[in-house]
Amino acid sequence: MENSSSEQTVQDGKLFRHLNSLIVAHLRHSNLTQAATAVASATMTPLNVEAPSNKLLQLLAKGLAAEKDDVSRGTSSSPFQDLGASLPLPRPGATAVDFSSSADLKGSSKSFPKHETRHLSEHKNVARCAKFSPDGRFVATGSADTSIKLFEVSKIKQSLLPDAKDAPVRSVLKTYYDHTQPINDLDFHPQGTILVSGAKDQTIRFFDVSKANAKRSYRVIQDTHNVRSVSFHPSGDFLLAGTDHAIPHLYDINTFQCYLSANVPDNSPNGAINQVRYSGTGSMYVTASKDGAIRLWDGITANCVRSITAAHATAEATSAIFTRDQRFVLSCGKDSTIKLWEVGTGRLVKQYLGATHTQLRFQAIFNATEEFILSIDELNNEVTIWDAMTTEIVAKWPSNHVGAPRWLEHSPVESAFISCGTDRSIRFWKEV
Repeated sequence: MENSSSEQTVQDGKLFRHLNSLIVAHLRHSNLTQAATAVASATMTPLNVEAPSNKLLQLLAKGLAAEKDDVSRGTSSSPFQDLGASLPLPRPGATAVDFSSSADLKGSSKSFPKHETRHLSEHKNVARCAKFSPDGRFVATGSADTSIKLFEVSKIKQSLLPDAKDAPVRSVLKTYYDHTQPINDLDFHPQGTILVSGAKDQTIRFFDVSKANAKRSYRVIQDTHNVRSVSFHPSGDFLLAGTDHAIPHLYDINTFQCYLSANVPDNSPNGAINQVRYSGTGSMYVTASKDGAIRLWDGITANCVRSITAAHATAEATSAIFTRDQRFVLSCGKDSTIKLWEVGTGRLVKQYLGATHTQLRFQAIFNATEEFILSIDELNNEVTIWDAMTTEIVAKWPSNHVGAPRWLEHSPVESAFISCGTDRSIRFWKEV
C-alpha cells in the first residue's frame, strides 16, 4: 500500500514538472518574458526549458474536446464547457514555422501548388477588402460602392466545376448596403456568425450572417474617425479599430465602451493606422501606420510595448500580421518591401523583395500553413509568392484583373484565396 502511494507521489511530481515546463515554454514563446520568469522562479523550472511552443494549447484542445464528448454523452459535467466553445484552439495538425533559423536556405525553396482562378462577382466600384470566416465557410468582400457581399465558399467551389455552366450556381448569399461611404476592412467573430465592417463613414457595423432574412446591420458603433481597420479579440468580447487617430480604439462589444491607451511613447502626427491585428491568443496586437512604424501593444494593458520606427523607411507601413506562434510579425510597406520582425527584440529577421508596391495599400499574407507569403506586384500586375523560409520568389502569376488588385485574403483552412481589384471584380483562386 505504501509502495503504491509512493509511486503515485513520484508520478504526480513528474506530471507537475512537465506541466510547469509547458507553461514556462508557452509564456516564453508568447513573448510574455516577465510572466515566464516569475513562473520559472516559483516552480524552480529552467527558463530556457526545451518544449514545443504550442504543445500546451494542443493538449488543452484535446482535453476540452474529450470533455465535451463526455458531457454530450451525459457521463460528465464541467464548468468549463462554455469556455471550451469560445477558446481559439489550434487547428488539428497546425504547427508553427520556426523562422529563427539562421542557416543558409537558398536553393531549398518549396514549390507553390498551381491554382485555377475564376471571376466570382463584381461590385459597382473598387473592391477594397475581403475576409474569410474562421472555419472557411464564408467569405465577405467590401467595396468603395459602400456595399458588402457575403459568399458561401462551398457554392463558389460548385461554380468552378465543369458542369456548372449548364446549371449556374449563385454563390452570393447577401449584399448589405448599410454604410454611406467606402468599406475599409472586415472581420468575422471567432465563432463565425457575426461579421463586422469598418468604413470611411466613421462607423463599425455588425451583421448576423446566420439569419437568412437579415438584410441590415443589427448594431452600430459610431467612432470619431475614419475606421481603416477592424480586428476581433480571439474571445470575441473585444474589437480593435484602427482609425485616422494614431492610437487603436479598443471596444468592449457588450457595452460599446471605448478604451484608449495612455502610453504612446512616440505619438506621430501622421500616425493614422492602416491595419490593426490581434495575435492568435489576444495577448498582443500590432499596428501598421502611415508614419512607417510597426507598433506592438500589450493585449491586456493596451500599452505600446515596442515601436519599430521607420520599419519601411519613410514609406507607409500598409499591413502587419502575427505568425501563428506570435514570435514574429510580417509587415508590408509602400517601399516595395515585405519584412519579418522578431517580436521579442524588434530585430529584422527576413526580407522579401522583387515586387513593386508604392501606390496602393497592399498587404502581405501567409498561406494557411505559413510556408508561403503572397502579395501583389503593382508594376507587373502579378500575384507574387515567396517561400517564407528562404525568401526566394517561387511563383509569379498574372492577376487576371484589369489593373493591379488591391487586396489578397487567404483561406485559413485550405489552399484558396480571394483577390479584390481596382477593376471592381472579385476572383477566387483554388489549388488545382
